[in-house]
Formats: sequence, structure tokens, C-alpha cells
Amino acid sequence: QVQLVESGGGSVQAGGSLRLSCAVSGYTIRSYCMAWFRQAPGKEREVVARISPGGGSTYYADSVKGRFTISRSDALNTLYLQMNNLTPEDTAVYYCAADRPPCTLSASPKEYNYWGQGTQVTVSS
Repeated sequence: QVQLVESGGGSVQAGGSLRLSCAVSGYTIRSYCMAWFRQAPGKEREVVARISPGGGSTYYADSVKGRFTISRSDALNTLYLQMNNLTPEDTAVYYCAADRPPCTLSASPKEYNYWGQGTQVTVSS
């Protein structure tokens, strides 16, 4: 059974940092494209960051470039998102997602096969 479990969310003040983790079980992520999405109340789910198999390529939403870093540990079967200099606009539920090979690093949530349950990130001003 495939499971993605996010952790590391919480409440911080603007300017603070959080590190999200996504522990995967049931398959090896080595050949999968992985991504972080977020969804704020009343808004559509949007891609935050994507990473290729092996980690050689990463892509970020313009709103988080220079502040967020996506990484992966295939040895630990875990995906990470380091979030620095958080702003209230980053408040959302954050989801990790996986796209089976052959994957395309799509920005569309429709292309991802597996999802975590989400972790809440709240940033206060």
C-alpha cells in the first residue's frame, strides 16, 4: 500500500522558517518525479516546487523562488521542503505528491498519482 505522510507543518511568524518532510512507504521514490503543492482556503491547489528523479532538476513557483528549497533523499525515501522567510501569503495546506515513471515533472496536480494527507502551515504577520 502506497503512503505519503507529511510532517513539519505548524504556526510561525512572518520571517520564520519551517521544514516539511514527506515520508513515503509502499514503493521506492528513486524513479519518481516528486512535488510539493499547496492549497489555501478558497483557492485552487497550486504547485510550489518540483524535483526530478535523482534531484538533478528542480523548479519553483515564482512566489517562492529564493525562499524555498525542495530536496529528496532516495535512501530515506523522503521528500523535503525547506521554507525560509515565510510570509502570511504562504499560509496553506501543503501536500506532497508523486508521479510514476515515466514522469514529466508536470505542474498540474492531475498528473500526480499519489498524494499525502497534507500538513497545515500558518504564517502570522
